[in-house]
Amino acid sequence: MSGSQVLLTIAGSDSGGGAGIEADIRTFAALGYHPSCAITSVTSQNTTGVLDTFDIPVSHIVSQIDAVCTDMRVRWAKTGMLSKNEIVESVADCIRKQGLKVVADPVMVAESGGQLLEEDAVDIIRDVLLPVCLVTTPNIMEAEKLSGVSIKSWKDGKKAARRIADCGINNVIITGGHLDASDLVYEAENDRFTTIPGKFVSGGTHGSGCTYSSALLAYLAKGLDMAEAARCAKRFVENAISGSPQVGSGQSPVDPLASLRTSAHRYNVIRDVMKASDMLVSEPIFTKLIPEVGTNIGMAIPGASTIYDIAGITGRIVRAGTRPEMAGHIDFGASSHVARIILAAMEQDPRFRAAMNIKYCREVLTVCSQMGLGISSFDREDEPEDTHTIDWGVTYSIERYGRVPDIIYDEGGIGKEPMIRILGRDATAVASVALEIAGRLKV
Repeated sequence: MSGSQVLLTIAGSDSGGGAGIEADIRTFAALGYHPSCAITSVTSQNTTGVLDTFDIPVSHIVSQIDAVCTDMRVRWAKTGMLSKNEIVESVADCIRKQGLKVVADPVMVAESGGQLLEEDAVDIIRDVLLPVCLVTTPNIMEAEKLSGVSIKSWKDGKKAARRIADCGINNVIITGGHLDASDLVYEAENDRFTTIPGKFVSGGTHGSGCTYSSALLAYLAKGLDMAEAARCAKRFVENAISGSPQVGSGQSPVDPLASLRTSAHRYNVIRDVMKASDMLVSEPIFTKLIPEVGTNIGMAIPGASTIYDIAGITGRIVRAGTRPEMAGHIDFGASSHVARIILAAMEQDPRFRAAMNIKYCREVLTVCSQMGLGISSFDREDEPEDTHTIDWGVTYSIERYGRVPDIIYDEGGIGKEPMIRILGRDATAVASVALEIAGRLKV
């Protein structure tokens, strides 16, 4: 296997699966690389902290690195937990021997709590390891220890980055999660600083530093320059934090596979909405259910929070003579109206991820009742001030019914066409209900 396909992590193992080599391996795999590893320490660790550590004998750490590099021709690697002087020195020797391009994550304290680096090893990290590495990725607290600079602002951060670079490393990235949401990239060769803006996202952060440095390594291996790789790595770790699973009673771990799962969900939603739309436009009988404003149909990914998590038709399904016709294409964020219906329904029951609108008439409601569908409604005249009609109307109808109904309707208002909405768990199920209604309708 070529070096471009294999990445190596030289780090400790987290028994809780949130950080260390476990996070590194998932990150490498998520970004398309074969992961390899050399374990430096085994920790007894969970979401509440580090309970115990056992350092692997130095000779075995070296033999792990040699075994991987002599067979797989690894060119890119990262370091994580290197707990004591002898381990740091031996790993630095291996980096020189193998000619590796290395991202050094100077792990000192676990995100969940617990010292992972002996105090007297900080100087060895700075003076022996960093000079043989391409870039280091300390957080604010680690950068303070490496530089001796107290960081209260990014002006202090720039001073610290320069001081760290003075040890002989060309690139320093200070991750600012403990200061603000930005990261600071310093390229010593050009004395250039780049600020990578970010945002605080909800979710667990255990393993975020490991995941960031692993993602940075992967993007550098793909050929991106330092600033762009840092930008991509930041985006990756933000997704991993927002997708963190609720496990354990402490700081939840990040999920490096979150972006893959989101992509899969988005693909499946697009495919389902396309299938549902094809079902509707291929049946002439659906024409009788198309309202004056046209029909839209949408479906959300699991955990949707904005209209851009919901796919719909950029235009509408409209009447074209005696047949329905789709004007537009399927995309996320395409229909704010249907998206708001879905988001309001998901607030009450996250299983209801799809909806569509059809023509209102008493005959349609009668058919819905005959089909045994749950029906609720709202009156636009009852809408409170400073609310959005659909958000309020759907929520009101659900509360009135006691759960999410299959059908929500209103009889319109001044300048507003009366409308029926069908809700369901996926777009094809909603489309099937609409076609059954159309088939039973006598008018």
